Amino acid sequence: MRMALFTIAALSALAAPFAASAQTPQKTEVAIFAGGCFWCMEAPFDKLEGVISTTSGFAGGTTPNPVYPATGTDHTEVVRIVFDPSKVSYDKLLNVFWRNIDPLDAGGQFCDRGPQYLTAIFYQSEEQKRVAEASKAELNANAKLGAPIATKIAPALAFYPVQEYHQDYYKKNPIQYKVYRYNCGRDQRLEQVWGEKPNS
Repeated sequence: MRMALFTIAALSALAAPFAASAQTPQKTEVAIFAGGCFWCMEAPFDKLEGVISTTSGFAGGTTPNPVYPATGTDHTEVVRIVFDPSKVSYDKLLNVFWRNIDPLDAGGQFCDRGPQYLTAIFYQSEEQKRVAEASKAELNANAKLGAPIATKIAPALAFYPVQEYHQDYYKKNPIQYKVYRYNCGRDQRLEQVWGEKPNS
């Protein structure tokens, strides 16, 4: 009986690392997108299989430790996405990003105006840069959009998460979030640009 218990325990101990590795991604990557108000950029990515986490914050600037609002700094509001590339590609993330912004607006996004609300793709590697530039070129060739893409592509600098109050705002404050989103005209404009209802 003791031998049997020892054998079961030994097998369980040996199996544990394999069980853990089956649940934990072997490799993760990071994507950083600026799409106007960061409240509105978490939800579309949270719905994707392969996305591990989304974090609202600031990036693109050199001002250390920015706090909300980022007015007067050189940062933009962004969402930082940790993802499993074996389950969701960077190209797929880009497609979701484009469909949730107005890429033709060079002055902000929807009702939010100013440099902190400009759109941008902050690449983490040369491969991300290549894929992002190809994706942007494809959109620029789309005559239906009727104007050049204003979204910039730039190397990722330091990322600064915003205060906890702003993280997962759409989950913590669903009514306020929906009111803000509607009053800002985000979904209405997205439908005009893309001809389809956004996945908000």
